[in-house]
Amino acid sequence: MDALIQLDQKVFLILNGLHSPVFDFLMYWFSDKYIWVPLYAFLLFLMFRENRNHFWLVLLMVALLVTLTDQISVKLFKDVFMRLRPCHEPALEGLVRTLYGQCGGQFGFVSSHATNTFGVAVFTGLTLAVRYKWLMPAMLTWAGLVSYSRIYLGVHYPGDVIGGALTGALTGYLVFLLFRKLRSRLRRQQAAS
Repeated sequence: MDALIQLDQKVFLILNGLHSPVFDFLMYWFSDKYIWVPLYAFLLFLMFRENRNHFWLVLLMVALLVTLTDQISVKLFKDVFMRLRPCHEPALEGLVRTLYGQCGGQFGFVSSHATNTFGVAVFTGLTLAVRYKWLMPAMLTWAGLVSYSRIYLGVHYPGDVIGGALTGALTGYLVFLLFRKLRSRLRRQQAAS
């Protein structure tokens, strides 16, 4: 386990050390959750178009997804493993580059940004896959960039991001399965009445 932690720290220091003024600007904004509100509105619009009769169910599933990804990343990981973020790690003091002195909470495993974005990417990609085949690769690329920004900004190790991506993708998939089952049941009930 120590060898894995050391490898994670070494890879982090390499990735965190790759900086330029342009990427400083881009990665800071990629990491800002509020900048993505127009994207979320666009995705909700697409899901509304595809699920007009059951849009309330889409909203319920999105609320469930966001709640699960957020709470799982904190309650089942950060509060349990209590792994310090790289910017809080005393052994890395003076080696971590953060932007604007921002570090975030004390613990970083798993990345909530990665968990949330990969959850949204998988859920929306699967929900809209029939008509928008390009969406899943686009959403996974987006989630990957947002997750990488967390390493670039010095607040997460690669392992935090990978763990968050896997957790979010699995959660998004499970919520999609629930959504598909409930939507099918509703459609059967409507057809029977």
